[in-house]
Amino acid sequence: MIFQEINIEWLHHSCFRIVGKNKIIYTDPYKVKNSYNDADLILITHDHYDHLESESIKKLINDKTVLVAPKDCQSLLKEFKNAKIFVSPNEVKIVKNITIKIVPSYNINKFNEKGMAFHPKEKGNVGYIFIVDNVRIYIAGDTDDIPEISSFKTDIALLPVSGIYVMTPNEATEAALKINPKIAIPMHYGSGIGTEREAQEFKKLLLNKLEVEILISIDN
Repeated sequence: MIFQEINIEWLHHSCFRIVGKNKIIYTDPYKVKNSYNDADLILITHDHYDHLESESIKKLINDKTVLVAPKDCQSLLKEFKNAKIFVSPNEVKIVKNITIKIVPSYNINKFNEKGMAFHPKEKGNVGYIFIVDNVRIYIAGDTDDIPEISSFKTDIALLPVSGIYVMTPNEATEAALKINPKIAIPMHYGSGIGTEREAQEFKKLLLNKLEVEILISIDN
């Protein structure tokens, strides 16, 4: 999908390849098949296996790649000699001339059998709002429709829709309407958790309200 001069490509699940004029950014590496090794920046939202996979990172990085991740990810990224920046919600960082606002990402109504949130707020998982060539992009991470979302301003919103651990299509629809981006892109499906059915439902719910793009994986 091309928005202005930004090209957004979907690899798998919550892993995107975002290509600007001079920068290539990846999010949440998982199940990457091809060797790209062209990343300027990799943004990781949390430490779960389907968002931080070492073998996938190896297919994206080069000597100049910078890894950005929450502090809980430090041990999982030890094997990589690349520059790393560990972050917490509500910080702002400038990395390789890209402004990144780190935002909260957590559950408010998704619990395990012990009544604990799958992604508790206190763990410090994050989403990112970052600017590439004057385009603001929001990658939500594994989150529900949390109160903070109402204050997020972005041109493109990458939102999870699979339910169970993240927003359902209905919840993601409500979140998208609060954010009111120019384009919403569903994610977090198709790799064992959720299917394209949820993405299509999300698009249907926003028909005539908001533009929704369902991407096809380039990593085949």
